[in-house]
Amino acid sequence: MPTSPSVVSTPTPPSRVHRNRRADLIVTLVALALAVWVTSGLWRDPNGRTITVNSSDQALFEWLLAFGGHALTHGQNPLFTHMINFPDGVNLAVNTSITVYAAVFAPLTYLIGPPATFLVILTLNLTATAVAWYWLLNRQFTRSPLAAGLGGLFIGFSPGMISHANAHLNWTAGWLVPLLIWRVLALRHAGHRVRDGVILGVLVAVAFSIAAEGLFFTALALGLFVVVWALHPASRAEARAALPGFLGGLAVTALVAGVLLAYPLWLHFAGPQRFDGTGFDAVTHSEDIASYVAYPRRSLAGEAGLRTNLAPNPTEENSFFGLPLLLLAVAAFVLLWRRVQQPPQRATLWALGAVAAAFTVLSFGPQAKVDGRRFDLPMPFDVLAHLPVVNAALPARFALVVAPVIGVLLAYTVDALRAEPPRSRPARIAWLVAFAVALAPLIPTPLLTIEREPIPRFFTSGAWQEYVSPGGILTPVPLAVDVYPDGQRWQAYVLANRQGEFRIPSGFFLGPGGPDGRGRIGPVPRPMSAIFDQAARQSVVPIVTEGTRQDVQADLRHWQIETVVLPDQVHGAKWDVDEEAVRRTATELFGEPERVEDVWVWRIPPG
Repeated sequence: MPTSPSVVSTPTPPSRVHRNRRADLIVTLVALALAVWVTSGLWRDPNGRTITVNSSDQALFEWLLAFGGHALTHGQNPLFTHMINFPDGVNLAVNTSITVYAAVFAPLTYLIGPPATFLVILTLNLTATAVAWYWLLNRQFTRSPLAAGLGGLFIGFSPGMISHANAHLNWTAGWLVPLLIWRVLALRHAGHRVRDGVILGVLVAVAFSIAAEGLFFTALALGLFVVVWALHPASRAEARAALPGFLGGLAVTALVAGVLLAYPLWLHFAGPQRFDGTGFDAVTHSEDIASYVAYPRRSLAGEAGLRTNLAPNPTEENSFFGLPLLLLAVAAFVLLWRRVQQPPQRATLWALGAVAAAFTVLSFGPQAKVDGRRFDLPMPFDVLAHLPVVNAALPARFALVVAPVIGVLLAYTVDALRAEPPRSRPARIAWLVAFAVALAPLIPTPLLTIEREPIPRFFTSGAWQEYVSPGGILTPVPLAVDVYPDGQRWQAYVLANRQGEFRIPSGFFLGPGGPDGRGRIGPVPRPMSAIFDQAARQSVVPIVTEGTRQDVQADLRHWQIETVVLPDQVHGAKWDVDEEAVRRTATELFGEPERVEDVWVWRIPPG
């Protein structure tokens, strides 16, 4: 491993510690202000507003926080549950279970509720990602706090991070990456291989429990960087000298992480309700080549009308750097290549370039696309697409690795320009203008939010307890899935407020049953769920035949449903719901309902 990752070698000035403390405070405050700015729509009313483009994922993470805290405080398994998708259950080890967050923030979840806790974590994620990258750059890579601050803030609020701030608590936990890099670099010191291996092993376990896919991408990127750096002629001798200690530390890391993750990994790869791959189409969820020069929606450029529809959805704008920034990154690489004098420093630049190039190409997925037009060309992703773990990754997300590389290059460049400014005034102005033109359009704008239907009084008052036996089965109509998240929101409220337990059939999760043995979102639809989905989505009350009744009765027996609930307002994550059509459909199937508080209730006789 390189003894000095920085491409600019400089002595530490005497006043460095004081300047660092002041810079640390400034960068932290700026990062916090930007994070609050991005999430400001939710801060207006944490319990009453939701992210417009991804309210279903927000509801899922709120449920995960509530269930995780409940499971840990009630001695239940936090990685497998029958609380949703009863009676089959859900393997949360193959879902984004954020177990560590659920445990650490359980007191806050009980105190202020899952929606507000979700918002706190999302805001802290964005803040901590920028601060952690700044800290790594300032302490390990650069001598200028300004350079480190610019690089850290760019990475923490890059287009991909802002896109995934649309409710992805796992992907916005980018603060894990600089910590992992820091501890991997520490393994090059053979004198503390056991201590450093233990620390890294614990960190790997934490990262797996918060963002397993992000950990996988980080491991691939670090592995590629180390291999390319070690194979460079200028670094081979240093690599050979560091290799024994490095491998020893990795062995300790593997042992510690393996012990801590033995059960989660077994669940993930061999447990019940597992699956291979996902139900997401790799071609659809790959980066359009043109997206690298496009601008994201939630940015100043996007607000000015320069946004595009090149991403499959607003949460997957993983590149979208804009042409000026790409040109600046290339110019920065050339400047640094010319300025560095020592071959080992060029080896570092060479490895960074290799990582950026490789992950850019992998993000194109199995089929190249340019401005929406597909080309039938062989792509490198095809070589890896069928490997375990890789087959569960969305190729577009490989682009998320490119942003930190650009951020590091920008930090290096500012550091180099401050150490040795251009001799001519026009050149200095040109660099300043280049940074402004490249970065100003990417300044993030707040996430779009809307009002969300409140939790019915039927649940907030505890009235539901009279209609469901302890641990019994209650279902909303339409049944809970990703596009109808109400059932899990109600359950999250009940768990967080310690009102007891009820279970629900169906739900929003990843499970088996997809094409070719792959996973899918939610369970395989049954007749009853399809009937209510049609009523909700198309305002169609079905003609109920004897066969329809038999199918619905079979589903009621399969799910062991005791109570069916319809609120006055149903939250549809993708479209409006026709509550009247749903009520008429339920009445046709179950008879006349009771009016309890602010919901319609149908009691289902046993058997």
